[in-house]
Amino acid sequence: MERIVKEIQESFEQLGISIPAEQIEERLDKLLTKFKVPEGEARRTVINYFSKEYGVEKDQLFKKQTAEKSHIGDITSSGQWLNLRVKVLQLWDNTNESISQVGLIGDETGSVKFIKWARDALPDLEEGKSYILNNVVTNEWNGRFEITLNKTTTIKAISEDVVVSSSSPTADVKIGDISEAGQWVNISARVLQIWDNTNESISQVGLIGDETGSVKFIKWARDDLPDLEEGKSYRFNNLVVSEWNGRFEVGLNRTSSIEPLAEDIEIRPSSFTGAMVGIQEGSGLIKRCPECNRALTKGACVEHGKVEGNYDMRIKAILDDGNRIQDVLIGRELSEQLIGLSLEEAISLAADELDQSVVLTRMRAELIGKYYNVEGSPTERYLLADTVKKVSELDMSIVDELIDELEVE
Repeated sequence: MERIVKEIQESFEQLGISIPAEQIEERLDKLLTKFKVPEGEARRTVINYFSKEYGVEKDQLFKKQTAEKSHIGDITSSGQWLNLRVKVLQLWDNTNESISQVGLIGDETGSVKFIKWARDALPDLEEGKSYILNNVVTNEWNGRFEITLNKTTTIKAISEDVVVSSSSPTADVKIGDISEAGQWVNISARVLQIWDNTNESISQVGLIGDETGSVKFIKWARDDLPDLEEGKSYRFNNLVVSEWNGRFEVGLNRTSSIEPLAEDIEIRPSSFTGAMVGIQEGSGLIKRCPECNRALTKGACVEHGKVEGNYDMRIKAILDDGNRIQDVLIGRELSEQLIGLSLEEAISLAADELDQSVVLTRMRAELIGKYYNVEGSPTERYLLADTVKKVSELDMSIVDELIDELEVE
């Protein structure tokens, strides 16, 4: 903070205006500490405040900054003003109305996140194209540098393709070794789950895993990549790591490739034992899209619209062991075994009753309140069941422990 205070103070001093350091520090500290504003944005807000206070045109201050012709690898601190010659590696989906574009840019020395603010009315960048970006400023957020475009920035498209560092993309990694946003990685993993998706710009979203862990993936519709199948293993080349709400995720992009693997990737197993205390909506007899296998909602697929779906059966169960709750996703074969009803019999039952929910009602009647041991693949939310066993006998060692605890009390 001391460095930023000094920079702001010196900027005004060049215009003959002396501002006490403590006044600058007080406003800066409130923005950074109390409101968690990013460093670069906090700096700009403080400058804007004192510009109005002393009747200074903001352009006068920005012109005092000296932008140097630089490379991404030259970024060493926040507050640097740079001229860069870069290629847009990836544009990220953005729901923040104040941000016009956000993504990743690169040159021969590395890659870095960039932000372009809506208020500055700058022209849009295109993924895969190269540009000269003059007068951008560096910022640091969560220990990582990023580039911010501002009202003094100029954007010039160039025909020559900027060569991006081969050391930035890409390294073969295990999911458990992912350590920072902006990494370019190659991963061999199994598709653990494809999630239902209503975002038209997203082709598929879900979870992939290996023996070290699991991570969310996003495949964008614009990139026209082949669809993935749940339960199958693939080698994913050229993925970009990003971070959302404190969790890493990987994004496929126009440079990514997907190679099916003949052998299944081993997944780290997990086990949970508890009472089934609930079965969620979306369980029972469902229909899936014949094209992409997504579960249909009111007879429609988010990707392919109204379709004649294929029947399937699943259980989205909630287990409780007395200390914590675990969501469990149980597929067709195990669901059939648990309720003693085949898919064909479930379809017939629903047809007889003219009500598809009759299968879910039967599941709840037969399973809730009983104890089960589930082994399978852990995901961000669900334990994907490989085996489900009813716990029918009391574990006497647990009973003895409870008796001992009661006697001590």
